[in-house]
Amino acid sequence: MKLGILGTGMIVKEVLPVLAEIEGLELVGILSTPRSLPLAKELAQTYQLPLATSDYEEFLADERLDTIYVALPNHLHYEYAKKALLAGKHVICEKPFTMTADELEDLVVLAKERQLLLLEAITNQYLPNFTYLKENLHQLGEIKVVTCNYSQYSSRYDAFKRGEIAPAFDPKQGGGALRDLNIYNIHLVVGLFGAPHSVQYLPNMDQGVDTSGLLVMDYQDFKVVCIGSKDSSAAITSTIQGNKGSLVVNGPTNSLPQVSLALNGQDIQVINQNAAHHRMADEFIAFNEMITTKDYQKAQTYLDHSRAVMQVLDQAASSMKG
Repeated sequence: MKLGILGTGMIVKEVLPVLAEIEGLELVGILSTPRSLPLAKELAQTYQLPLATSDYEEFLADERLDTIYVALPNHLHYEYAKKALLAGKHVICEKPFTMTADELEDLVVLAKERQLLLLEAITNQYLPNFTYLKENLHQLGEIKVVTCNYSQYSSRYDAFKRGEIAPAFDPKQGGGALRDLNIYNIHLVVGLFGAPHSVQYLPNMDQGVDTSGLLVMDYQDFKVVCIGSKDSSAAITSTIQGNKGSLVVNGPTNSLPQVSLALNGQDIQVINQNAAHHRMADEFIAFNEMITTKDYQKAQTYLDHSRAVMQVLDQAASSMKG
């Protein structure tokens, strides 16, 4: 995989040292806004990327690139991913994939027409602890209740209250707790149980954006509540309860750092099968393998999962309006 990165934000600065260590992954270029071009050039020099520019047409025309990683504000994902696909590049897009399910479907059609891989960068689906959860759900018997709480007081919240609106709190840019934090909870639940029967989102709204909220997902035989909050903090934990025991994720749903299995009448087992490396390493190792080997079947499985998540987001946004 010969990778070009779009953006110079926090996630890019975090992932660059991770990508630099992945065998077989070649870092080729970085795209920025004209204002951020000095930073892009600095990052390119640090990580030995031969290309740094603010011209997207020039970027896409570079034949050294075969894959584009879209790490831009949420509302730009669709536009930049579409241009990349039209230019014949595979696409890896940060979560949430797009603003609407229809936008994602448009990208799916383009990727299929051009025989390109389209993937969402969502850490938890690729972590060994996620596999452990999925493989041990049956031990819980009949699932009854699932709760996920990812509440983290935002460093930008105080400025937001003063009227300084960062992208993370700008509804026009896809900001808000649903798409920023609760999205990880949704991916976890849909990854484990598939699409829900119905969805309702109950947000706390401030200046037109959901600064926190409860997402209720009805699976008929059991119920799920996902909490995402940027305006308050609490213990970050998720629990899957069945009539024979429970599984608990101790920590954020984006990294699943530790899992506890508690079966009725038995001692609690604490498990951590995640590797010692950064939480984003596993997904990019998988992306590199899928793109290098053109494993369309495996990529399709992950894409179908992302489509189901986008349907949940659409339903949540619709219930928020209505």
